Amino acid sequence: MQTKNIKIIIGGDLVPTAGNEKLFIDGDVQKLIGDELLNIINNSEFNIYNLEVPLTDKSTPIKKYGPNLIAKTETASGIKKLKPGLLCLANNHILDHGDDGLKSTLEILKMNEIENIGAGENIDIAKKTFIKNINGLKIGVYNCAEHEFTIAGKNRSGANPFDVIESYKHIKELRKDCDYLIVIYHGGKTSFRYTSPNLQKYTRHFVDSGADLVVCQHSHCIGCEEKYNNATIVYGQGNFIFTYQENEFWQTGMLINIEVSKDKNNIISYIPFVKEHDIIRMAKGTVKDQIIDEFMKRSEEIKQNGFIEKKYAEFCVDYVLEFLVNAHSIMGVNKLVRLLWKAARKLFSNDVFTKFISSYNLLYILGIIRCEALHEVFVNGLETMWLQKTRKRGVL
Repeated sequence: MQTKNIKIIIGGDLVPTAGNEKLFIDGDVQKLIGDELLNIINNSEFNIYNLEVPLTDKSTPIKKYGPNLIAKTETASGIKKLKPGLLCLANNHILDHGDDGLKSTLEILKMNEIENIGAGENIDIAKKTFIKNINGLKIGVYNCAEHEFTIAGKNRSGANPFDVIESYKHIKELRKDCDYLIVIYHGGKTSFRYTSPNLQKYTRHFVDSGADLVVCQHSHCIGCEEKYNNATIVYGQGNFIFTYQENEFWQTGMLINIEVSKDKNNIISYIPFVKEHDIIRMAKGTVKDQIIDEFMKRSEEIKQNGFIEKKYAEFCVDYVLEFLVNAHSIMGVNKLVRLLWKAARKLFSNDVFTKFISSYNLLYILGIIRCEALHEVFVNGLETMWLQKTRKRGVL
């Protein structure tokens, strides 16, 4: 059979919210994304999005850190109008409303004949890969997520977890059966436009295991790209339609446009857009140029020796200090103290505040997190304690 180039579009986080819920229910995607973006999606043979919300009409929020997202099942009408060839469900919100929320999501997607990957009633279902035959070309997709509160287990529903052994085995097996392999990895740090040292190692190994394209979602911001061993790694493309926050990181996003050919002469380009309140529109003129230029600038910066390590270290210090203040429910820090702390941090450097934390406490925390055995002990211990508490309260 003669083959031709096929066009694939990958969009980031897709979540109907209060401000655009009616547009989704009415299926008014023209107003949601505008004629130009809609034309691009309609002319693509295969569209992939990350559905980062359970579709359910019954609120049964699980106990977790962070918001419990929810969208009505009626919003599936608008989601279907976006022509999803595949929805990725391996993320940190798909189990926000427990087993019932995930079950409802899977049922409504099946009812609307929307293919999905990355979540299920147990890990054996959640880890299944996906192959789409388009005009004689087999496109493989693997979807996994970092460990938060939504991960599937042997007898537990949820998302497919990233595993430093199993995930690479799954990709190697999938490679045997497809012409072009895409990994959608839900991980990385929110509001960070670069990669971390470990994330770079993980994603490069995805490529070494057979991936042609690795897309890191979850950061809610446009990041950068890396060309590695004839493959492309995208460290953050921003949201697709997710108008939950108004900070600078949520104002822009990109569609990834891939042209796949049998002769491996594949082309990847980016289509930037901007958020306008509860809808999105194609970026144009100087705004479009600025988005792409900054993306490419960051992509050049990460090539510099030591840049990633230095940039991530700066981010981590700032993040840890912010965490220590915000963890007031654990530390007993009242609201006034937290406000004073935040005001002081605007006036002084982080070095001033690290002096208040003893070397012993820093080493103690570092030892727990860095040591594989202690890390495993604390994660399992805390998870067991949490499960015991939630079961006693009738949450699970």
